[in-house]
Amino acid sequence: MTHQLLYVCRRLPSLLARGAIQIYRHTFSLFLGRSCRYAPTCSEYTEGAIARFGLWKGGWMGLARIMRCRPGGASGFDPVPENLPENACWYLPWRYGDWRGENIESSARLD
Repeated sequence: MTHQLLYVCRRLPSLLARGAIQIYRHTFSLFLGRSCRYAPTCSEYTEGAIARFGLWKGGWMGLARIMRCRPGGASGFDPVPENLPENACWYLPWRYGDWRGENIESSARLD
């Protein structure tokens, strides 16, 4: 019983964050318009990164993606990476995200 409770407690922050993303997607996003520069959208990307890597790592990856979604930023097909960057670690969390969009192949870019 304690192992199950520990497992749920560990996953709870991640599940709450993913739930908040779902609420955003079905409420505020409808009013803001669906005009994301990327595929998958920033909210889908962030939710997928959190599901794959956890709240801390995936949250930083999602934040970097959201910061790239601006005028003059990159665009195109940009899925959640399969693996974490090799130079990333928990005490340097900004290294989890790709802040420039240089990972997107030129054939998949929309800009």
